[in-house]
Amino acid sequence: MHRVCCDWMRRICRVLAACVMVCTVAVGTSGWAGAFYIATGADGSAVELNSSEDAQAAQLTTAYVKGGGRSGPKVELVRGTTVTVERDGQVVTTASRGETIEELLERLDMSATPLEMVGIEETNGAVRLTVATEIIGYEQVTEEVAYTTRRVANPDLPEGTERVVQEGVDGERTSVYELVWSQGELISRQYVEEIDSTMVEEIVEYGTGTETVASGDTLVDVVENADGSGTLVFASGATVKFSNARRMTATAYTAGYDGVGTLTATGTRVRVGSVAVDKSVIPLGTELFIVADGGIVYGMATAEDTGVKGNKVDLYHETYEQCINFGRRDCTVYILA
Repeated sequence: MHRVCCDWMRRICRVLAACVMVCTVAVGTSGWAGAFYIATGADGSAVELNSSEDAQAAQLTTAYVKGGGRSGPKVELVRGTTVTVERDGQVVTTASRGETIEELLERLDMSATPLEMVGIEETNGAVRLTVATEIIGYEQVTEEVAYTTRRVANPDLPEGTERVVQEGVDGERTSVYELVWSQGELISRQYVEEIDSTMVEEIVEYGTGTETVASGDTLVDVVENADGSGTLVFASGATVKFSNARRMTATAYTAGYDGVGTLTATGTRVRVGSVAVDKSVIPLGTELFIVADGGIVYGMATAEDTGVKGNKVDLYHETYEQCINFGRRDCTVYILA
């Protein structure tokens, strides 16, 4: 049902006849056109086509409603007014002879049938009439609305904590709805957009900062700051901050080969996540997150062992076969804050 912006903004000032209720659209500062009314009542009682005091600008002197054989006071079009009529794909433009809309349609042999409606739209002193079984209009509504809450992740807050950074305030909202009439019945009313609101949304920051992530959590983004620090972002929403990142050469080791035992230089038991470093490059006990080239994410690690020199890191693996498959490759070592 929705139309492009320029279409429904143009249509909002349309006056629709032969419906079962009365609707108004208020004049505002948002660029929407003036009010329109839809007449009701079995006697076809008339209503003003424009609620503003500038009635003459609409070129319509008296309201007119007709449908299903009912009739009421006539709308007389000022002589010389440019009138465009559209019906069943046919478009005709003429100048009014100081006649009513009904007389003009009869003159053009485009009169509405009992199942049709006449939409009346005034733009820049000209009038456009649409004769159809389905006509679209737009209603501007101001209604009370409760404030909404928006939650924002904050990696600087510890995971499991939150804080309100903006208090919410209830207010009024002005919205636009698309109205569709078919054969004199309102068959659809759909929200289009909000054009103004005094409601203030509540903003709540929730912490995602953590010192470690669960096994199997996937790294989805690395946010780097100008000073070399940054944040690792994981699929679970968890975030881990790092103080800097180093490009290093990675190798692999496992217990039982090349004289490697089951204990590290710091006395911990070797396991996936314990890595050997040059302690003059990376101090023992430093928490790390390691991503090797080729899309291999070693993950969370701790500098617990020694036995390498320079800008290198040796990563523990469970089996010798895994070590062979890993080989020797470049990697990025994130030094966790």
